[in-house]
Amino acid sequence: MRSDLVRRTTTGILFVAATVGCIMGGAVSFGALFFLITLLSVYEFCRLVNRYEKEIRTNTGLCVMGGGVLFLSFFLHEMTPYVNGLLIPYLIILIGITVSELYGKRANPVGNWAYSVLSQIYVALPFSLLNVLAFRTDDAGGMSTYYPVLPLALFLFIWANDTGAYTIGVTFGKHRLFERISPKKSWEGSLGGAIFCLVAAAVIAHFYPALSMGKWIGFALTVIVFGTWGDLCESLMKRHWGIKDSGAILPGHGGMLDRFDSMLLAVPAVLLYLWAIAF
Repeated sequence: MRSDLVRRTTTGILFVAATVGCIMGGAVSFGALFFLITLLSVYEFCRLVNRYEKEIRTNTGLCVMGGGVLFLSFFLHEMTPYVNGLLIPYLIILIGITVSELYGKRANPVGNWAYSVLSQIYVALPFSLLNVLAFRTDDAGGMSTYYPVLPLALFLFIWANDTGAYTIGVTFGKHRLFERISPKKSWEGSLGGAIFCLVAAAVIAHFYPALSMGKWIGFALTVIVFGTWGDLCESLMKRHWGIKDSGAILPGHGGMLDRFDSMLLAVPAVLLYLWAIAF
């Protein structure tokens, strides 16, 4: 038990340090880290589908390649705005994923298509959209600047929400939040996570006034709601397959999807929020 706690704590510290370090390290380290995470996450999703879905066999190689190319397309576009044609290689891969089922002679080609597309929409696209958060473009000059505050804030809010939910939930949790999908989550834990997250928003607003206090609070509330839904959606997927963790790549923490489940819905929601407030 003690060794498991030490392993989990060590992995968590290294994970947070690597994420924060690469985000703050500049555009290249940010892109390299999340490009790798995108590849691993799409691979993990396809591996789970192929293992637990009867008669389903996604084209894992093309799906992973597609996820990587989609991420790079967004990354390069955000670094070099107004450059066209970056999505062409990705469209070719999508065509390849579709046409390959004509020659695969598999039992459920439509199911294979569905899960392959889901690997791109559910996994690869949110990671790719992180690039939209990380770069700001000067409309007048067409110049793009790497701006790490927004993606860093996103992850800090997710971690604060998770930490608060776990701490308060273990101590005071009595009323189940969504027992059918995640029996351990409680309303008390969710409230604790929200409080931790809003405190983190107040701290960030003090040091980074790019957004007003009210807008940072709105940012945090968006992460709280959609991050919780993202967590529950991944829990629903695992419950459907009868598994505890999506993988074992992070000792004591499970797989890549376990660590990034909250952001899969939080990223597109935050982008919509920032668009709505015209940031």
